[in-house]
Amino acid sequence: MQNAILQNVSILGSTGTIGQQTLDVIARHPHSYKVYALAANSNVKALFKQCVAFNPSFAVLLDETAASELATQLKLVKSNTKVLSGMAGLEQISSVTEVDIVMAAIVGAAGLKPAMAAAHAGKRILLANKETLVMAGSLFMQAVQAGGATLLPIDSEHNAIFQVMPPQHLKHLADGGVRKIILTASGGPFRGYSQAQLENITPALALKHPNWVMGAKITIDSATLMNKGLEVIEAHWLFNAKPSQIEVVVHPQSIIHSMVEYVDGSVLAQLGNPDMRTPIAYALGYPNRIESGVSSLDFLSIAKLEFEAPDLHCFPCLQLAYDALNTGGTAATILNAANEVAVSAFLKEHISFTDIPSLIAAALDNIPVENVTSIEHVIEVDRRARQFAADWIASASKVKVRAC
Repeated sequence: MQNAILQNVSILGSTGTIGQQTLDVIARHPHSYKVYALAANSNVKALFKQCVAFNPSFAVLLDETAASELATQLKLVKSNTKVLSGMAGLEQISSVTEVDIVMAAIVGAAGLKPAMAAAHAGKRILLANKETLVMAGSLFMQAVQAGGATLLPIDSEHNAIFQVMPPQHLKHLADGGVRKIILTASGGPFRGYSQAQLENITPALALKHPNWVMGAKITIDSATLMNKGLEVIEAHWLFNAKPSQIEVVVHPQSIIHSMVEYVDGSVLAQLGNPDMRTPIAYALGYPNRIESGVSSLDFLSIAKLEFEAPDLHCFPCLQLAYDALNTGGTAATILNAANEVAVSAFLKEHISFTDIPSLIAAALDNIPVENVTSIEHVIEVDRRARQFAADWIASASKVKVRAC
């Protein structure tokens, strides 16, 4: 199906997994979508190739040195793409009048300000950045409403819920006859592992997700179940759901992406092959359906669909997220910042897999929780939590050296 008007799309995080898959879907619909801008952190090589292939009006790199290098390379091939740098560049391509759709897929806290800019500018926001809602859910949802933006979740779970929820926005789930939201989790690569087995997990093992192709940070979050914890917090803001109305169920096959239970006993689920192009295509085409390139689900080849409760003893990150949501204020910001630092340290082999929840718990126990007042306040709390986490890692490393 072709749209009557060519829509301009800015893709924030275009060199990452979600960004690449968004470009794959857009390439299937050249008469409906035009890549207006591409943005990444510092990957000059990948962004250069994308600029040559899609000829965007703008390209943005957060790193100024990398941006200068990209500009030089594009000039050599006589590209008309203009290169911008830094946070100001990201905010510009997220809010400029010419842009219709913003894919917010930058991983981490760096995605917060451009997502806010898109909300204030009234854009259609395809939200793949978890941290925007986790760190500043109340402020972001207020900006979406005030700016008249359209918010469409890209996480497969939230996209699934969006598809099977009542079409009208609900102030309370009960207003639409909804009893609860059920988020499904694959369980990650270490489902069923004992605490002793988890002590010896390496980054290489943790990066091997059984079902999904994702970036390194999200893959580690999936292994610790923090990914699901962050999704619980997101679901609270996206669907006005109380923590008690959000249930997590482990579903290893990743065929049912999430479910909504209604008060009459009905449970509506969205199913499909585990491919992020499905939610991307759904959000790009909404309210219409467009081709995604995803193969049909073969029910006859599915031997069984399994479900089990998450193991909160071996994977405490999920409970930490619920605790932060129940606490409110800046607790989720602290949780998110500590987790980002912990995952980065684990990938560099500075801490162990089981140190990740220990670090996050220490941050939540030691950093005062405050009421959220502004984006600047959220960023300051994020900075404090990161500093605490860095100090915790340095202290832990000294203890390990002395132990040796």
